[in-house]
This record gives sequence, structure tokens and C-alpha cells, in this order.
Amino acid sequence: MDPSVAIDIGRQALWITLIVSGPMLIAGLAVGLLIGVFQAVTQIHEMTLTFIPKILAMVVVFLALLPWMLIKILDYSVGLLNTIPQLLR
Repeated sequence: MDPSVAIDIGRQALWITLIVSGPMLIAGLAVGLLIGVFQAVTQIHEMTLTFIPKILAMVVVFLALLPWMLIKILDYSVGLLNTIPQLLR
């Protein structure tokens, strides 16, 4: 196996990881930003006020996008498993 093939497989794995985790991270970032603005305006600095909405938003996005995420991960895994015989030559 060429080093370029191993690098390409690693690049694809990182890209799939970014694509699958991106929506949850963006939702957590957006909710955290909104809560931060709310805390700055009202001067309420409660720690649980930041964590609970972020966790709930991320869980909602995770449950909403779970079928899509599974399809992406399964497509990558099947493609990787199908290329193993070619890599062993």
C-alpha cells in the first residue's frame, strides 16, 4: 500500500467525521452564543443556564439527523471495506 493511499483514507475519515459532527457542533455553538448574549444583557451568570440548553439542542439535532449520519458513516465504511482487497495486492 502506498503512503498516498493511507493518507487519502485518513483524509476521507477526517472529512466524514467533520461532516457528521458538524451540525451538532454548530447547534451547540449557536445556542451557546445566544445564551451568552442573553447572560450579558441580563447579567445572569448561572453555569447551568449555559450547559442545559446546549446539551438539549445537540441532542435534538442528533436525533433529527441520526438517519442521515448513519447513512454517511455506513457508506464510508462499506466503501472502505470494499477497497481492502485492492489494498492488499
